[in-house]
Amino acid sequence: MLEVKMSKKLRDFDLDVEINVRPGEVLALLGENGSGKSTILNLLAGLLTPDEGEITLNGRILFSGADNRSIPPEERNIGYVFQNYALFPHMSAFENVAFGLKRRKIGAGEIQVLVSRMLEELGIGHLVSEKVTDLSGGQRQRVALARALVIQPDLLLLDEPLTALDRKTKEKIRQELREELVKSNKPS
Repeated sequence: MLEVKMSKKLRDFDLDVEINVRPGEVLALLGENGSGKSTILNLLAGLLTPDEGEITLNGRILFSGADNRSIPPEERNIGYVFQNYALFPHMSAFENVAFGLKRRKIGAGEIQVLVSRMLEELGIGHLVSEKVTDLSGGQRQRVALARALVIQPDLLLLDEPLTALDRKTKEKIRQELREELVKSNKPS
């Protein structure tokens, strides 16, 4: 369960957010450009710090203004697909997806299995050795999605995750994403 009550003063307005997302539930943030959608995701991920409030995920306090506590992003177990994908340009598709697993000190054999399976599930297993700079926008987007999903996050944040995909691929990935979210029973 994700429970959020936080505020952040931004340049043009004060952002006040109250969200409750149950396990398996999907929440979509809609709004105009500049309305704070990406800022909310960055606050949840720990990339920005709220001015006050509290963020709790599955009973674990990620941020508490009252206690002056903020768990660093790398310890939150949150998968995040950024709007610009934030892939490492010098790495292959495999290396990008494996990055979070290596940081968690997962064994090389298990990383091979997990990454290969995830890339196959997203229809890009044949691109395992390709540098991400050589991939199309839709392929990069699927690499970013694979990187976010392979760590089995407690919360998945998606910042416009399907915009670069063609209509047919978008529908396929949307269905796979829906199945993955339901199977995981985690808030998204």
